[in-house]
Parts: sequence; structure tokens; C-alpha cells
Amino acid sequence: MHDLSPATQMLSRVVVDVSDGQLSAPTPDGDATVADLLDHINSLAQAFAAAATKDVAGSRPAPPADGSRLPADWRISIPERLAQLAAAWQSESAWTGMTKAGGIDMPAEVAASVATNEVIVHGWDLAAGTGQAYTADPELVEVATAFVEPTARQNPRGVPGLFGPPVEVADAATPLDHLLGLTGRDPRWQPAG
Repeated sequence: MHDLSPATQMLSRVVVDVSDGQLSAPTPDGDATVADLLDHINSLAQAFAAAATKDVAGSRPAPPADGSRLPADWRISIPERLAQLAAAWQSESAWTGMTKAGGIDMPAEVAASVATNEVIVHGWDLAAGTGQAYTADPELVEVATAFVEPTARQNPRGVPGLFGPPVEVADAATPLDHLLGLTGRDPRWQPAG
């Protein structure tokens, strides 16, 4: 078991500080705008909280991210959902047996690793897209890297819908930068202009 709270709290701080004027800005996450990414974060928080509680009757593949679906109170509701996500994984029962997220059956421990990776990497995406500082808990970066690394190694061209082709980073780069590179992100990414 690991505590997702440091990652969800960091992401919540980033979410709250996004301005309305930044919603149409690009992010390092492919063609996703800041608003699209916020919609995805909202969805993933709900899906992986449900995976922890095994309330998966309605689990289905996530629709493409679409910023037009953002609720009016997103600066309040997304941090609340992220807090619920972290709280759901505090229970030992969350880590046992099988569960489902995004319509995919998986062991609960794997779902927790996927959730950790999603929160950390998309937290960085959102921070980069909005010019905010971002830090990640080293232990959680290690968990996410352990999940991502084998997939990246087996799929050097990336995994459509999951990761882009890995981006090389310097050997001396931070563990977070290594994780980002494995997911197909350039840790030096900045918005054009």
C-alpha cells in the first residue's frame, strides 16, 4: 500500500490555480487543452476511486477528454474528487482482489499503480501547460515508474491511448523527468511562444 495523498494534494493545488484564460492553452498531453485535461482528471479521479471501492458496475472506457464537459464548479469539485480518490485507497480492502477501471479488469494493486501514474503525470501536464511549479513525492514517482517502465521497454513506439514513444532524458535527470520521458513527454516542454 502507498498513500496517494501527496500526489492528489499537489494536483489539487495546481487545479485551483488554473485561470479561466488558460483553459484553451495547450498541454504536453498530445492535443489536449488545459480544459480537456481537467475533464480527464475529473473522470480519472471518479473511475479510480470507484476501482478502490470495487463499485465498478458502471465502469466503461473513458470517453475522449472534452473540456466542454467541465462542471461550472470544477475548481471545487475536481479537488474534492481527488481527495476522495486518495481516501478510497487508504482502505486495505482497496488493494486486494480484482477491480475495474475504464472498462478494464485488473488486479487492485495494478489499478492503484495506474491511478498513481495518472495523477502524477497529468499533474505535471497541467502544471506545465499553465506555467506552475510542480513537485512529486519521490516514493510515488518510484511506484509510477515501476508500472510504466516495463510497458515502455516492450513498446518502444508507444502504446496508443496510453503513452507516446519514450523520450530520452539525461542519465542525471530527476526521477520525475525519467518517468515523464517513459510516458512520451519531454520534461523540457513549454507552450509555444
